[in-house]
Amino acid sequence: MNAEIHPTAMIARGARIGAGVSVGAYSIIGENVVIGEGTRVGPHVVIDGHTSIGRGNRIFQFSSLGGPPQDKKYSGEPTKLEIGDGNVIREYVTINRGTAQDAGVTRVGDENWIMAYVHFAHDCQIGDNTVFANACELAGHVRVGDWAILGATTLVHQFVRIGECSFTGMGTFLDRDLPPYVKAAGNMAKPYGINSVGLRRRGFSDETIHALKRAYRTIYRAGLGRDEVMRELRDQSAECAEVARLADFLDHSERGIIH
Repeated sequence: MNAEIHPTAMIARGARIGAGVSVGAYSIIGENVVIGEGTRVGPHVVIDGHTSIGRGNRIFQFSSLGGPPQDKKYSGEPTKLEIGDGNVIREYVTINRGTAQDAGVTRVGDENWIMAYVHFAHDCQIGDNTVFANACELAGHVRVGDWAILGATTLVHQFVRIGECSFTGMGTFLDRDLPPYVKAAGNMAKPYGINSVGLRRRGFSDETIHALKRAYRTIYRAGLGRDEVMRELRDQSAECAEVARLADFLDHSERGIIH
């Protein structure tokens, strides 16, 4: 199946456009862009830089992907943006490519739902099956685990890590790491228990959710110091792989976790 390119779209000579791709009116595709088969690019979209986009994505009007990082240290290095398969990228989303000071690439995984006005700054690493509600804003170097859900207007400080299956309420500001499976809300963000509803929707067992609730109480309710918390979590990890992942996240948190 041939690509369907609107006559007003501008496709650079070096761009590689896969089979079945559609590009809408007045969109601009740069010379170092690769777009995988079946991806649909709406009207008035700009895709620039060394940007690769996988298969079956849907990119809505006025999105800007692969622009240079908003970093004063950036001096034109050929950094990258990599986007996987099956993502929905809604209106006015901006995703910048990476910087030489980090891995040199911003990555977005597969099957993510990215709503209007969302911004991913340079060097962000986004997993799979995440949801970003309208106007979420991620500063540079943020990492987001699989199945995380960020409520509308969530703001995330640079270098923060967001764990898998976590959840934020509308208007949350994260200045520190959000552990896996934990709900957060507020400015500044505070923890509000385990994301039980989300875990049940994903098929987690009652036993696993109970174990995660026990781990949550150990972290936030037992009044223990960090070393004591880690010892307790390691003991609990023997019975639950998810608790082990939670403990590992805490053990590698450089910014510290929300409280």
